[in-house]
Amino acid sequence: MMENTQTISREQEKLARYAKALSHPVRVYIINLLSASSCCFSGDLDKVLPIARSTLSQHLKELKNAGLIQGNIEYPKIRYCLNKKKWEEAENMFLNLFKK
Repeated sequence: MMENTQTISREQEKLARYAKALSHPVRVYIINLLSASSCCFSGDLDKVLPIARSTLSQHLKELKNAGLIQGNIEYPKIRYCLNKKKWEEAENMFLNLFKK
């Protein structure tokens, strides 16, 4: 019997992390809001989204862990912005995925 020796590349793992971060409609909505403005405070986001603050925090954490957004503390709030470098990387990875 022949064994499969192929492994998952770091690039594939990274692409999966980006895809997972975008796999919820609320996260896509957050990304749309952040892309329409330069940055948003987390307090501003909970005013426009009909979800609990703790739920919003979890969604922001997923996006931040994937590197798609960055948060800067401006006491007592956190200001979130898109991480443009990571977005360019993710865009290229998704485009290349479908070219293969």
